[in-house]
Amino acid sequence: MTATEPSVNRLAAPLLESLLHEADRLRIEVARDEAGVTVIDAGIAARGSVAAGLRIGALCLGGLGEVRLAPLPREGWPDWLHVRSSQPVLACLASQYAGWSLAASREEAGGRKFFALGSGPARALACKEPLFAELGYRDRSDSGVLVLEVDRPPPPVVVAKVLRDCALEPAGLAIVLTPTASLAGTTQIVARVLEVALHRAHELGFALRDIVEGTACAPLPAPGAGTLEAMARTNDAILYGGQVHLTVAGTAEAARELASRLPSSNSRDHGRSFGELFEEAGHDFYRLDGALFAPAEAWVTHLGSGQTWRAGGLDMALLLRLWQAA
Repeated sequence: MTATEPSVNRLAAPLLESLLHEADRLRIEVARDEAGVTVIDAGIAARGSVAAGLRIGALCLGGLGEVRLAPLPREGWPDWLHVRSSQPVLACLASQYAGWSLAASREEAGGRKFFALGSGPARALACKEPLFAELGYRDRSDSGVLVLEVDRPPPPVVVAKVLRDCALEPAGLAIVLTPTASLAGTTQIVARVLEVALHRAHELGFALRDIVEGTACAPLPAPGAGTLEAMARTNDAILYGGQVHLTVAGTAEAARELASRLPSSNSRDHGRSFGELFEEAGHDFYRLDGALFAPAEAWVTHLGSGQTWRAGGLDMALLLRLWQAA
């Protein structure tokens, strides 16, 4: 991190304090583990809430973005999430992206294996992913926030690893637990609609330094009855209902090409529900077409020429068939 770059963990600190201060209203539970780390349950034993999910979504963006509910229904669905960032690369890729692999064996975890992909600003303290070398970013802070999409707290061995890799004292670390099949979990995952676009742009080889602004929206489904159904709904919300607008520098040709290649309609699997595809793949993400993990519709504006390109489109008919009871 240079002197001119923001600290995602320092910017997230007041958002965390607000979350803790309003825990009762947000229906979340706060505790200290045996090491002294703050653990926030936003959907395991606690009920949680959409409001908590909105706060956690902003936390995941490292204080460099906004997450809110749209004021009016649209496209036949009542609730839509809007995400915005003026530093989308740092907010989405250096903070929000779930890229830090954290695991413990059955023996280490007390009888049941543990695995989670850590997201949130604490990732930028540890920098365990090759992505950070590409971004040229490393945060420095005496506090950090990590978000885990899990249905149980991480075992002590995982917490100890996070503390060690982030160079934090226990009092400086907060871990937020958001099961996918919960109000807060579903909300904070759909709030990754902009991050999905940034990750896809990176996969396509677009120059990240040229992404200047980002806004996005997606319909917010009800949580699924179980983890697999919830995972399907949150993915489908983005793949078939996500709209992203990126403002970019660089060349007009690169911007035009990004718009055309970005949407999920470029995937051979487009048009089928994520749940169906995931089951066919034996619940193995790596057997799915990577081009599917993208927003449904992309708008790209080029600053140099003032031109805007649009590609893809929503498939709300598919979503309504999947989400709306007969």
